[in-house]
Order: sequence, then C-alpha cells, then structure tokens
Amino acid sequence: MGTEIQIYEILEMVMIFSFGASWPLNVLKSWRARTTKGKSLGFLCLILFGYVAGIVGKLLNPVYMAEFAQKWYVLSLYVLNFIMVFTDFCLYFRNKRLDNAKK
Repeated sequence: MGTEIQIYEILEMVMIFSFGASWPLNVLKSWRARTTKGKSLGFLCLILFGYVAGIVGKLLNPVYMAEFAQKWYVLSLYVLNFIMVFTDFCLYFRNKRLDNAKK
C-alpha cells in the first residue's frame, strides 16, 4: 500500500477524465451559441457541487494527503474539471444577459 497506483485510483482517474473530456467542447459551444437555450443552470450547479465535494473529500482524506506528493494528479483532474464547468457556468450568465438584450 505504498505510493504505487491502486486499481481504484486508476478507475477514479478514468471516471474524472471521462467526465471532463466533454467540457472543453461544451464551453466552446456555449461561447459560440451566445444563448442559454438548451442549458440548465441547475445541472451546472449540481455538477459544480459534485466537484467541490470530490475536492473536499480528497483534501479531508488523511491517506490521500499523506501521499499527496506522489498522487497530486488525481486532485488536479478534479480541479481542472471544476474550472471547465465553472467557465461554462459563467458563460451561462453572459449568454443569459445576451438573451435578455435580444428581447
């Protein structure tokens, strides 16, 4: 149980990477669309909440934190995904303002 990567850590990274792989395209779509049509603020908030829970869970896990120097990459994937979702969250409000200006 030293610093070697365990299968559950690999599976967690695959899950986080898979969830995060679509966000750059989603952010680009939001930027170009300039509308909130087809977007759900509640969904974005739920995803952000989930990533915050995952990040806090890692930070509160004494086993993970004891090996943080060797396993920083797991937390970095959570943070990267949070940043991408937060960017889309911010674009939602920009696009909402643009939608309201069209009315």
